[in-house]
Amino acid sequence: MSERTVDWSAFGARAQAGPTDGTEGLRERKKRLLRQQLSDTATEMFLAEGFDAVRVAEIAAACGVSEKTVFNHFPTKEALILDRFETAPGELAAALAEPETPPVAAAVRVLTGELAALTGWMDRQPDFAEAVRQIARFGALLASTPSLRAHRREAAARLAAEAAHALAVRIGVGDDDPEVLVAAHATVGLWWAQYAALRAHLMSVRSGRELFEAVAADVHRAADVLSGGLDSWPPKAAGS
Repeated sequence: MSERTVDWSAFGARAQAGPTDGTEGLRERKKRLLRQQLSDTATEMFLAEGFDAVRVAEIAAACGVSEKTVFNHFPTKEALILDRFETAPGELAAALAEPETPPVAAAVRVLTGELAALTGWMDRQPDFAEAVRQIARFGALLASTPSLRAHRREAAARLAAEAAHALAVRIGVGDDDPEVLVAAHATVGLWWAQYAALRAHLMSVRSGRELFEAVAADVHRAADVLSGGLDSWPPKAAGS
């Protein structure tokens, strides 16, 4: 990886990590490491200069490759910084395809893996406060860049479509079945709940483990609403 970059693998660790069984060949390893270098370098440049101010050609030059090589690894400029969102649909679809696992539990399991990758990365950093600042900068960039916000919405739509298909196959109906559609979109709502919880707790925690526990608690509260059915929500106020 280029020495000029921060290690941003927290946002793609599960997608970019190589196999642990020794089956990864030299070519596959080089491809994976170049992909991570491109993403790390792009992320750092976007944070320093702004997403719209950086051209893909500049990222390619910083990594010593051609612009075509960048696009061979990432279909769009947005994917350079949001490639983690490209793997979530496949992971959720695989989890939902397990007939013995309730759909909400399957989604929570995927989210827990994502959260563990992020918070584990934070705890491995020599300066936890700096790790928090890096993640806050990353979140601010996403929130302030219209094209990145649009990319996240499109990614959420793809996630919902994958969830709907997996659920439809599971119960033997069409992808456009109304119950399947509402279940899929409600399930994807757990991703937004996790993002909101990360924003809410990030600046007040002292460790990645503490952040994990706080965010996971919020996500489980949201999941309980889905598991119990919306007819039981919202709970009655005390004394009513």
